[in-house]
Amino acid sequence: MAGVWAIAVLALALTTGCMPEPEPTPSPTGFASEEEAFAAAEETYRAYVDALNQVDLSDPETFEPVYALTTGEALNTEKTSLTSMHANDWTVSGNTLVGGLFVGGTRNSPTAVVCLDVTEVEVRDAEGVSQVAPERRDRYALDVRFTAGGHSPTGLLIEQSRAVEDERCE
Repeated sequence: MAGVWAIAVLALALTTGCMPEPEPTPSPTGFASEEEAFAAAEETYRAYVDALNQVDLSDPETFEPVYALTTGEALNTEKTSLTSMHANDWTVSGNTLVGGLFVGGTRNSPTAVVCLDVTEVEVRDAEGVSQVAPERRDRYALDVRFTAGGHSPTGLLIEQSRAVEDERCE
């Protein structure tokens, strides 16, 4: 039995020395370059805003495209917000516009500062009373984090989004 093991170890040693180097492990996002990852991040966020602009709060089916582009904290926030507004018979009108998108981070962990313009967006309760805070800014910046998402057409999902101050968005 020891002879069989010795032959197996010798065969393994001989064959591993002749094998080609293994392919480099792809990044967790699967992108070959930062440029590719950054383009996917921008495409993902623009698709997300398009999905938000199509939401009809009276029809929860219209929430699904928003959910499909989010995960983790962002998904939980969207589900809570949209479900609550639907339950309270709120309406939303007007479109959110992307005024600027500055992508950064790395190919493994893309991020973006997104400048949103919500000047035309109105949110009203069931009685027609505006739910938009009087102090709401028409333009603001968000710091957005992305993660790999196999079911996303872009390969990325929005994982987190936080309001930030950024002079590029003023």
